[in-house]
Amino acid sequence: MFYHDISPILVDIGPLSLRWYGLMFVIGLVLNFLLMVWIFKREKLRLIDLESVAIYLFFGLVIGARLGHIVFYDLGYYLANPIEIFAIWQGGLASHGAAVGVLIAYLLWIWRHKKKFSLYSDLLVIGFPITAGFVRLGNFFNSEIVGRATDGSWGVVFKQLGEDFPRHPSQLYEAGLSFAIFVVLFVVYLKWFKKLPSLFILFLYVFLYFITRFGVEFWKERHVISYDVPLSMGQWLSIVPVLIAVGYFGWILYKKK
Repeated sequence: MFYHDISPILVDIGPLSLRWYGLMFVIGLVLNFLLMVWIFKREKLRLIDLESVAIYLFFGLVIGARLGHIVFYDLGYYLANPIEIFAIWQGGLASHGAAVGVLIAYLLWIWRHKKKFSLYSDLLVIGFPITAGFVRLGNFFNSEIVGRATDGSWGVVFKQLGEDFPRHPSQLYEAGLSFAIFVVLFVVYLKWFKKLPSLFILFLYVFLYFITRFGVEFWKERHVISYDVPLSMGQWLSIVPVLIAVGYFGWILYKKK
């Protein structure tokens, strides 16, 4: 059993506070971008396109993730405290909202620049799990999105929540799975990218991320639509992207017959 008594604030700088969550978020974004620079150079692609699309994706990620958290998980609170909508440095970003926001941002970019959807989509998603993993580490430092109570020796007591019993460190489960997904995508890219059908890596990411998200939800405190419903909100929201990815792979297999 481990005790988590780390303050979500890393350091105070005058009237400002640097929070662990914000630091983890920035690290995840920077590492993602640096990886994309390396991949674009390796593929001899236009770095000016990367810089342009990265701006669109950043705003799509932040706005989509924040709105997803507000709408899907805590709408009543934010309607009562609208100023808190802008306090993203305190946490509160939903991966399902982020996925929608990033997709819309990318569609806007390809429309604005008259590019094909498949031009960069397989490459851009390779670094997404890096950002997702660091965001989950930020959730851990924030003592949020906690797991269910456990008797396991690996349980974590979140002292910042005023608790004295261990929980599953579900944030670390998701972080570890996100980093593992990155390794899978990166290996697939290095070994088979030129041989794969268009959008394969994109849908591989969608499938792996949301199927693992669905699974980890069994160890997390549930955000439920109703306690009469067996699945959590996160699980319901994960079903659609998983089915879309499965449909894509089924279509690929059908074409090979």
